[in-house]
Amino acid sequence: MDVRLDGRRALITGGSQGLGLAMAKRFADSGGSVAILARRQDVLDKAKAAIEAGADGGAVAAISCDVSDAAALEEGWRAAVSAIGDIDILVNNAGSSVRGSFEEITDEMWQTDFDLKLFAAIRLSRLVLPGMKERRWGRILNILNIGARAPSAMGAPTQVTRAAGLALTKVLAGDGAPHNVLANALLTGTIATEQVKRRHQRNAPGQPLEDYIATEGERVPLGRMGTAEEYANMACFLASEQASYITGTAVNIDGNLSPVI
Repeated sequence: MDVRLDGRRALITGGSQGLGLAMAKRFADSGGSVAILARRQDVLDKAKAAIEAGADGGAVAAISCDVSDAAALEEGWRAAVSAIGDIDILVNNAGSSVRGSFEEITDEMWQTDFDLKLFAAIRLSRLVLPGMKERRWGRILNILNIGARAPSAMGAPTQVTRAAGLALTKVLAGDGAPHNVLANALLTGTIATEQVKRRHQRNAPGQPLEDYIATEGERVPLGRMGTAEEYANMACFLASEQASYITGTAVNIDGNLSPVI
């Protein structure tokens, strides 16, 4: 199946590294225009060059933005629209993995997590929805994790925030369906990205990264970690016309690591 996004314009938060960058590359490779939002301009500039290297005709914009700040987020959205046009595809990907003992998580930590992962998605969705509804075409992808469905001990605050993101996805799907605006979620399992590299540095700095990835992948039923490119392929499909009857659902991308479907 040749999945194309010709003429479509995507906004991806957390788009300078990891899954966000992989999705941006895949969208651009498929003919779409892409605006990526992240905090560090130097990292954004490198990401923009990497995306442009494989782009198939679409525009690429890299915009520095703290998506946890409401005013900055709206400014970033306006800059994206100015650079590539009205947004057809929104990928709410910004976030990090924060977890710990429940009684040690402060109100400030809870608020920071919700601002970055949930409220950023709420605010951006609210900004893009009117235009999507008017044009009768839109895609919203919320990037969550498998803990959204099957939270575990020591999983807060991230897994609680991601569970709220799952509910948000279903609400957006219901609201958008009469207008051909589709909303779905991707539930992330163990994927080899920059987060894994940082965890390697914390937990096993003396072990070669390749060996660490292989060892960690052994607990996945498929026997390995997934790749960011595999993840991006599913995102591109859901963002495309080929997925025109899929909305209000969540797809595990986890090699069957999650105990629930």
